[in-house]
Amino acid sequence: MRNGRTAIAAGALSSVIVGASVPVTGMLQAYPLLTGQAMRYALGGVVLLAWIRARGGRLPRPARRDWPALVGLVATGMLGFNACVLYAQRYAEPGFVAAVLGASPLVLALVAPLLAGRKPAGAAVVGAVAVVGGVVVLSGGGSWHGPGLLLALLTMAGEASFTLFAVGVVRRLGGLAVATWCCLIAAAAGGVAGTFVGGWQAPTAREGVALVVLGVVLTAVAFGLWYFAVARLGADRAGVLIGLMPVAGLVASVALGAQALTAVASAGAVAVAVGCVIGLRGRAADVDRPPLAEPKVQVAPSER
Repeated sequence: MRNGRTAIAAGALSSVIVGASVPVTGMLQAYPLLTGQAMRYALGGVVLLAWIRARGGRLPRPARRDWPALVGLVATGMLGFNACVLYAQRYAEPGFVAAVLGASPLVLALVAPLLAGRKPAGAAVVGAVAVVGGVVVLSGGGSWHGPGLLLALLTMAGEASFTLFAVGVVRRLGGLAVATWCCLIAAAAGGVAGTFVGGWQAPTAREGVALVVLGVVLTAVAFGLWYFAVARLGADRAGVLIGLMPVAGLVASVALGAQALTAVASAGAVAVAVGCVIGLRGRAADVDRPPLAEPKVQVAPSER
């Protein structure tokens, strides 16, 4: 029970960090996408490596069967996700993108158990449905044109793949190791691709602060917390916590005076909270046993 509560707190904090980071992400609108991501992920990887070393551990090396999942996660759930978020908002209102993205908890509640060879848990599905409804109400929907719907759906798929690709390797390597390897791979891939698309440029002081905050807080801290939660709760149960991202974004926007708090938005936030409570009830079948991965670190978790 105690470990479960810690995992829920870790997953919730990770989602809150991602949701509240929207204003920081906006500071990089004029900066090259790929090279900016490369620098951010490189910093996140270095911070995670330093944390592993500080705990007296070492980074485990992925086995051959782990590499496809890690590369797929980086391509779709990190670099691909960020690109889709950027381009989707050119053809659709942010509220529409957020509403489609909000369906990812339901995808995780249905798909993650099937990949594990079991039936979806009723509580997780019901909770995910409530979360999706709350996100739609909270975001206000919105319109789209051209490829806006397709790009929004790809964004949602990228959000789900960030967790689905990680399930197996998190069991084998541990959440901290998976977060570290993903950051290092994304930094290398983003750096190479960005050299040919977008190029390199020195960030301004404002952009530099944003890169540091995103690299340390949004990447190193949030990634580590999220995979810790997934390892202990299961992807389906942890997935409902994704609904807290737009709630945190709403709170940040209201606190910064960017928008007013309306009754409709408040109702959506309440629906998300209720969905999280329902979805997190019980224990997921694939995490009843102790996690296999964490000891291997030998100390022995919106833009993403």
